[in-house]
Amino acid sequence: MIQIPAPMRLLRATLAAFLGLGILGSASASTLDDVRSRGTLVCGISEGLPGFSDRDAAGAWYGFDVDFCRAVAAAVLGDPDKVDYVQLSATDRFKALTDSKIDLLSRNSTWTMSRDLDLGIDFAGIAYYDGQGFLAHALDGMSSALELLGARICVVSGTTTEDNAAAYFARNGMDVTFERFTDRTEARRAYAAGECDVYTADSSALAAERSLLEVPDDHVILREVISKEPLGPVTREGDAGWNELVRWTLYGLINAEEDGLTAAAVGDSANRDSAVALGKAAATEFGIADDWLAVVLASVGNYGEIFERNLGEGTPLAIRRGVNALWTQGGILYAPPMH
Repeated sequence: MIQIPAPMRLLRATLAAFLGLGILGSASASTLDDVRSRGTLVCGISEGLPGFSDRDAAGAWYGFDVDFCRAVAAAVLGDPDKVDYVQLSATDRFKALTDSKIDLLSRNSTWTMSRDLDLGIDFAGIAYYDGQGFLAHALDGMSSALELLGARICVVSGTTTEDNAAAYFARNGMDVTFERFTDRTEARRAYAAGECDVYTADSSALAAERSLLEVPDDHVILREVISKEPLGPVTREGDAGWNELVRWTLYGLINAEEDGLTAAAVGDSANRDSAVALGKAAATEFGIADDWLAVVLASVGNYGEIFERNLGEGTPLAIRRGVNALWTQGGILYAPPMH
């Protein structure tokens, strides 16, 4: 056995440490560098979910998830329109991210431990607190999921939904039958045709699906919420710098609402200066424009403005802020301070 002198062992260890830091530094900057060099953000969204990602009459994408893509593009590139959208099914969404087909996933995706640890992805925060519910035909007269003994339940594959529902009914000693579909369109069609008694999904998704039915008022969302569904943007694992930038873009939107910084307000020089000060540390860390947060707010508004424009009570979904209200207003929405 060859004995390596202690100084040489120390040198090798030191070199390994520096090389390791270099590799990590390169990995953490790679997506940001790719977005900058390409000049566009490639953002994964749903195949069409009212309120979250949908097309207008001119074919332009809009919605809660779309606005977050736009916010990140504004932060990095200074222009919210520099986004290429990729429509992804629930089954394909995470693989598209790990295969580097997209830079960011902003597609009503639930943060779970198994996904976080097993799929090679990192959640950047919670953008929407949701919970799983049930959509039923009003004429059936049901008001509770506890009335669903023997029911046929429409569910989309590739989500946490079926496992959550199966566990709920098992706890309550109820036998039900699941009718599985590969996408929401087919599940909604089957439910509307009476092939299922109820349709289960995240409550926000059910509000969106209900709005697409021929007569939305003929359908009710039952009162039970049977799971926690923290939804948020997702990045690839091993790209810590990019994940941090996405995370602080989200936190910037939340903190801006708390500070009263709106899209209109940042047109005033004093408020713009406040937004610049709020985002200063991130600008230095990521090498983005000093006024990145002011540009984001001018482009999409703060968190509250994004919510109300796409999901709020003035939209067809008519979703109340509820737990997604700021912590100062009775909700649980909370972001770390940015100073």
